[in-house]
Amino acid sequence: MTDTLTALSACEAARAIRRREITSTALVRACLDRIAAVEPTIEAWAFLDPDYATVQAKARDGAQAEGEPLGPLHGVPVGIKDIFDTADMPTENGTVLHAGRRPAEDSMVVALLRAAGAVILGKTVTTELAVYSPAKTRNPHDPSRTPGGSSSGSAAAVAARMVPLTIGSQTNGSVIRPAAYCGVVGYKPTHGLISRAGVLRQSLHLDHVGVFARTVEDAASVAQELIAYDPRDPAMRPRPRPLLMELGNQEPPSPPRFAFIKSPFWDQADSDARAAFLEFKERLQCREVELPLPFAKAAQVHRTILEADLALSFSGEYQHGKEQLSPTLRAMIERGQGTLATDYNRAVGSIPELRRALDDLLRDYDAILTPGTTGVAPADLTSTGSPIFCTIWTLCGVPAVNLPLLRGPQGLPLGVQIIGRNNDDARLLRTARWLSLWGGNFRGK
Repeated sequence: MTDTLTALSACEAARAIRRREITSTALVRACLDRIAAVEPTIEAWAFLDPDYATVQAKARDGAQAEGEPLGPLHGVPVGIKDIFDTADMPTENGTVLHAGRRPAEDSMVVALLRAAGAVILGKTVTTELAVYSPAKTRNPHDPSRTPGGSSSGSAAAVAARMVPLTIGSQTNGSVIRPAAYCGVVGYKPTHGLISRAGVLRQSLHLDHVGVFARTVEDAASVAQELIAYDPRDPAMRPRPRPLLMELGNQEPPSPPRFAFIKSPFWDQADSDARAAFLEFKERLQCREVELPLPFAKAAQVHRTILEADLALSFSGEYQHGKEQLSPTLRAMIERGQGTLATDYNRAVGSIPELRRALDDLLRDYDAILTPGTTGVAPADLTSTGSPIFCTIWTLCGVPAVNLPLLRGPQGLPLGVQIIGRNNDDARLLRTARWLSLWGGNFRGK
């Protein structure tokens, strides 16, 4: 029964609970049993209280029995990256400097999940302050390999069938990269679509909330519940709520058109990844397109903004505990401290230009097709792998989806990343659903 329940997608589970075919208590118990079996190897959780998770599930079942209104995620367990504040669980941000930290209130994301009826199963592992230094989590496909970062535990927990949904974040490649390495769906929405209030801040210009799931439908279902205007997040604007589920589940009026973009970093992809993508591109019959010249410097622009913002956001940690920070993070902060204001402002000011250039390119296409990583997960637990194939898209704030469609050496997951126009998330998810179905046929050939 455990295997049957943990194999359910989030949408399947929500429908089964609503029809009273299963209970939230049974589903949560199955997840906890699965965690007990595989967590000693994978180590995806920073905090887990099985008794409290069961209490939440029983409360959801009790509310249903009393005839109370049910939210779209009623009774479905969700894992939360340990940089999102939770009033009833510690939020330690992956650093000893925040050990024992207990927030006074939920982050906006967690509050919206509770309002949608979800069970907050626990907190998933993040790298140190959601930057590069690895934590304890291992890749479920091969525990000698990294799961990626910084949302390491979130991706691994979904891949290992510990939980159907998790929440993560991306400031460079922290959703798409671990999703690709772990072989799950990862969705990074348009910048400013989901509130970051109550989330560890790295960079106002680059931080995104993202989700991990087993299917595109699941990713759309949870993301849709997280879209609500929040004036505490300066990147948000009042706007109509996009109908991610309604449009995302529709068939496109015609087969989507893809622009295959190698990006300036194609030579950093390994030979197996390059060969796999070129074959995939040929089968899909999509056109290869070059990025405009300004994108050649996009990675440096991203680095300038990120390191200067890290120096500001983590000034307290650096001042009071820099000896307990990793050498990598200390070096990034110190480089950021030396960034000139003119260089920083020039970098930030280039974002709208790059975004307009992408919008122009995408007028003729439904999505960009490009690698999400340089290859399969590296066989190295001292690194979380390179985020370089995510950098441009994060800088521009456009929506991105990883689809686990390809396989690399030893059958390891090799993700396909697709990119949409700014604020056109529903269309991108519709395209992602179409491509996931097409890709299943591609794998079968």
